[in-house]
Amino acid sequence: MRADRLVSLVLLLRRHGRLPAATLARELEVSTRTVLRDIEALSAAGVPVYAERGRHGGFALLPGFRTELTGLNHEEALALLVAGTRRGAQVFGLGSALASAMLKVVDALPENYRTTASEAAQRLLIDPETDLLARRVGDDDVPDAVVTEVRRAVFAGHKLRIHYAAVDQAPQWRTVDPIGLVTVRGQGYLLATRSGADRTYRLSRLLAAEELHETAQRPDRVDLHSAWQERSTRFRVGGNQVTVLVQVDPARRDELVSTALTVRSEETGTDGKLRLEVTFQDFRHAEWALWQLAPDAEALAPQSLRIRLHNRAAAIATRYGGSTT
Repeated sequence: MRADRLVSLVLLLRRHGRLPAATLARELEVSTRTVLRDIEALSAAGVPVYAERGRHGGFALLPGFRTELTGLNHEEALALLVAGTRRGAQVFGLGSALASAMLKVVDALPENYRTTASEAAQRLLIDPETDLLARRVGDDDVPDAVVTEVRRAVFAGHKLRIHYAAVDQAPQWRTVDPIGLVTVRGQGYLLATRSGADRTYRLSRLLAAEELHETAQRPDRVDLHSAWQERSTRFRVGGNQVTVLVQVDPARRDELVSTALTVRSEETGTDGKLRLEVTFQDFRHAEWALWQLAPDAEALAPQSLRIRLHNRAAAIATRYGGSTT
């Protein structure tokens, strides 16, 4: 534990420069006396840490001091290398920066960790492009120039002008106040406000973006996790939702639930089949979801959905019912 604390102390000084003992103690969650003992231990080990007295004094490292990441154990080093394979950086246009950073991390690792962690990382595959059925995993393809402008505006706190193509609408220019970026299963989203109202934009639908010099109207701090949860909830309860009564084979129950927005009720019939009342975003969503489960699921209501599924099945039957010779 002390070795980890010593490395943390060095990293704090490298990141913040001069820090008083009280601040170091608070950050490390130890006493001031323990910090002083740790400073002595670092000096004895050859780390160039020195004290500056006075009102604004504290402890600091000599400029240019560099250290290996000796506080990392093997599992931590492996975690860093695996993190470099995640797709979030690609979605946000940080792939090349991540690759460069990972090279620096690997270079800073102690030699024994560098070899074993690199070899171990080759034994792990994170987020492959296809699943077991050879279905391609959906990844957003966003031009670097576009996502770079978005990212700059988010970090700088500037307004952003975007050319956005919403579903079933002609592309339009709009100016927004960017709040943050979120990636979910390889798909990126911009959380923003427009005229004070919450807006969520799919990055792959951005045709162009321009960072403006005007300061964005947004809070200084944001909880992106909570913001995303709130918007997800509003999405699930809004729109032209449709409630469907479905009879489904118990073996396919989880597939049905995974595609629905919510499950309102569920019971088991005398025939052993499940009856669920579920909601979908709209009729197109419901038709698609139930078609995937045929013949193991039946829409009992509403009648309009049954008609849509019947017409679809009839069209398929007509196409394949005749002879091809």
